[in-house]
Amino acid sequence: MFANSFWVGVCAFASVTLAMLVLIDFGLYVGARYRERYLEEAKTELDDILIQLPANRMLDLSVTLSAIGSIITVVITSTYSGSMSWGFGIFLALIIGVALFPVPRVILRLLRRQRLIKFNIQLEDALGMLSSSLKAGFSINQALEKVAEQDIHPIALEFRLLMQELQLGVPMDQALDNMSRRIGSDDFELVATAIITARQTGGELTETLERVAALIRERGRISAKIRALTAMGRLQAIMIGAMPFLLLIGMYQISPGMMDSFMNSAMGIIALIGVIVLVVAGFFTIRKITNVEV
Repeated sequence: MFANSFWVGVCAFASVTLAMLVLIDFGLYVGARYRERYLEEAKTELDDILIQLPANRMLDLSVTLSAIGSIITVVITSTYSGSMSWGFGIFLALIIGVALFPVPRVILRLLRRQRLIKFNIQLEDALGMLSSSLKAGFSINQALEKVAEQDIHPIALEFRLLMQELQLGVPMDQALDNMSRRIGSDDFELVATAIITARQTGGELTETLERVAALIRERGRISAKIRALTAMGRLQAIMIGAMPFLLLIGMYQISPGMMDSFMNSAMGIIALIGVIVLVVAGFFTIRKITNVEV
């Protein structure tokens, strides 16, 4: 009997060990793949806004911010809630850590979006400058160089990169296509397509640029009107997303004992997870509805 129980224990120990090794190996594989993808996407986003920062520094910043947020969460909750269980504290710290991890990437995307908006606003004036230069008898390369010489950022910097590619021998069509993919602007994609088409067909480039400028101006007017009409919906998404958490803070102030009992129970934690999932889903659903493409 002792021998049987011994071998049963050995088999159980071996099974658990093998299962843990498989899980650890799978976790390391997933972590390595995620790290590779994170670094690749972060490098692209940093290059898009011309920030000279290694991509691995962004990963270090995300991990550091997540760790600091988790530690501060545990300290604050343990200070203001004396009856808080360690399980709930760790759970809340994990939630805060996961929420803070993508913050540097989100800031990068916001900076890229603001840069793109500024570029689109300046593009109309740049097209007018290109059209005037062509009417004065300049070539397309000289007209592009005139825009690059202006002290208007970020559009002048992008045109300087375009001129550098042209000076290195890159064909005009390829250089414009590279600039369009680098910026990611639908408006500039129209400009690049118009210039490439006019060069290939021998059309009047000056009139083409003027028509494209008028089209961009009209698109900007419609986009501004749509943003004004959907502003209330975006505000509602923020208010609805924040309301459950503000209610949670208010209940803690009114009845901390009841909320401690709720948070220290398994059903309370499950309910909190469900609320977070539903709030996030509702927030992004409302944002999707109010995000109208022109």
